[in-house]
Amino acid sequence: KNYAFVFARGGSKGLPGKNIRQLAGKPLIHYSIETAKQCPSIDEVFVSTDDSDIASIARQAGAIVIERPAELASDMSPEWLSWRHGIEWVERNYGKFQYFVSLPATSPLRNVSDVEGAITKLESSLTDICISVTPASRSPYFNMVKVLDDETCELVIKPEGAVTRRQDAPDVFDITTVVYIATPTFIKNNDSLFSGTVTNVVVPKVRAVDIDDIYDFLLAEAIVNGVKK
Repeated sequence: KNYAFVFARGGSKGLPGKNIRQLAGKPLIHYSIETAKQCPSIDEVFVSTDDSDIASIARQAGAIVIERPAELASDMSPEWLSWRHGIEWVERNYGKFQYFVSLPATSPLRNVSDVEGAITKLESSLTDICISVTPASRSPYFNMVKVLDDETCELVIKPEGAVTRRQDAPDVFDITTVVYIATPTFIKNNDSLFSGTVTNVVVPKVRAVDIDDIYDFLLAEAIVNGVKK
C-alpha cells in the first residue's frame, strides 16, 4: 500500500491560517487531499495537524487525521520529525506500507500525473527518495552572487570558462513542495532528504507554486481562476 500524507500545522507567520484559507472557493488543504484521493496508486490519505479547524476540514474531505503533538508543530520543529511521527502512527494503527507520499498543502496546483510520475520514478530507480523540482529562474553560474567580506561580489558558483548567456550555464532547478516520496524505512533511519540518493521529477512552473505568503497565494489564485476561465 502507498499512503499520502499532508502535514499542516495551525501556526503560520507568513500567512496566518493559510492551510484553511479559501482558494477559489475551497480551503487550501482540500486541494492536496482531493488530488491524493484521485491518484490510482494512493490507498489512503492522512492529515497530520495540531489544529482542530484543519482536522475538521480534513475529515470532511475524506482524510484520516493524525493528532500532531505540540512540540512537532512549532516554527522550530523540523518537518522530518513530523514525517517520522506520522509514519509511526500509521504503522501502529494501519500496519506497514510501501511508500510514504508527502503532498504539502502549500502546493495546491499539482495534478495526479505529478504524483503518479514521482511514484513511477522512484519504483524504477535505485534511489532512496524522489523529490519534485522546477526550472529555476536564477542561475548560480550566471546571475546569482554572494557578497564577500570586503563588500565585493562574485558568482555563487564560478563556471569553468566564461558564461556570457544564461543558456550556456548548466541547467539548475528549484526544489518544489509538490511531492516527496520515500520508503518509511529511509525516513525513520535518516535525518534529511540528501542523506541518501535522490531522484526527481520535473514539474512545470505553473503547477509548482509554493504558498508561503500572500503574494504566493494571490499568484495561485490567479492561476486557478485563469484555468477555470
